[in-house]
Amino acid sequence: MPVFYGTEVASPLMLGTAQYPSPAIMAQAFRASGAGIATVSLRREGGAGQDFHRLIKELGIPVLPNTAGCHSVREAVTTAQMARELFGTPWIKLEVIRDDDTLCPDVMALVEAARLLSEDGFQVFPYCTEDLSVCGRLLDAGCAVLMPWGAPIGSGRGLNNPYGLRSLRAHFPDVPLVVDAGIGLPSHAAQAMELGYDAVLLNTAVAKAGDPVAMARAMALAIEAGQLAHGANPIEARDMAAPSTPLFGMAVLG
Repeated sequence: MPVFYGTEVASPLMLGTAQYPSPAIMAQAFRASGAGIATVSLRREGGAGQDFHRLIKELGIPVLPNTAGCHSVREAVTTAQMARELFGTPWIKLEVIRDDDTLCPDVMALVEAARLLSEDGFQVFPYCTEDLSVCGRLLDAGCAVLMPWGAPIGSGRGLNNPYGLRSLRAHFPDVPLVVDAGIGLPSHAAQAMELGYDAVLLNTAVAKAGDPVAMARAMALAIEAGQLAHGANPIEARDMAAPSTPLFGMAVLG
């Protein structure tokens, strides 16, 4: 199971808490998936009040607050400080958005915010791109986890750049890596785990599915399958066919 900042979590599935048809369905989805971490935005908490806070606590799993919607270092740092006070955790999923159409991270602001928060005692989970240079600078800033996107948030496109994600895994073999955003199908989540990633974070694919509870379970099974497949050392892909049945003993005619 993945270990983040010294804490082992029960599942590599990290599940968001927004956009469900109802709080009751959200709770059922969490139970069906066995998710190891619940991500929560400060705005979500603020809008629903104590009832939502109590529901999250009843899930009985670690909470990862986030800075969703922040567009500057100042906004992100302030939101993180408020989240720490409200949830009583040093964990923060750091989002600093540059472009509203793609919700692409502002990587320069992200690195600066990560540095400030790390110096303030936060344990930062940065939502980033798969760029090796940016990821290296985030580690230099104090991050011990990286969360590259698979595709833009909520797009459901899967892994846009498997090569880049594979390169990131190879470049930082000892850093916990989480694919965050872009997952639409269980096969996308399985692919991320087959690449050797430690966890997958998703929300929309479950919350907006026709049956969120069934989709949550499907995602959990796919993540388990991908993790097992990676550990089983799969064969390399090849261009030419290779017979799976030995030719020895084959009848010779003529």
